[in-house]
Amino acid sequence: VVTIEVARGSIPESHCDLPVRPIPGVLTTMDPDGQPHSVLVWLDADGDVVRVNTTLERQSGRNLAANPRASVLVVDPDDTSRFIQLRGDVELVRAGALRHLDELTRMYTRHPRFYGFVYPEEQAARETRVIAVLHPIRVSVDAIHR
Repeated sequence: VVTIEVARGSIPESHCDLPVRPIPGVLTTMDPDGQPHSVLVWLDADGDVVRVNTTLERQSGRNLAANPRASVLVVDPDDTSRFIQLRGDVELVRAGALRHLDELTRMYTRHPRFYGFVYPEEQAARETRVIAVLHPIRVSVDAIHR
């Protein structure tokens, strides 16, 4: 598969469904020692930004607080040669983070909210939820489906 670069920061029409479908993506951040750290995440999109929900206590959240550069990769489960990768700068937003997490929970599961269903209710008090808003600088898609 050959990838092509598309316009700076824009999600092409041919692949705009991938970040809004309930398909887990891979978030890659940089550890303090410079090594990549990748995790499977729930995500959504709002226009040309991709949003992931995490905590400041998790490795991804700590990495993003120290170095806001990241990438998100989403592969179409119906055709694994079709994908989108977005690389850019991340803004960590606390406002509305729990509401966003519950929206993702309803999108990806049958549960009405995250705490009390996916994670224990008491865990909420030990975590600082944030929305990691990725502002793409570079967007890559497969050439086959463009």
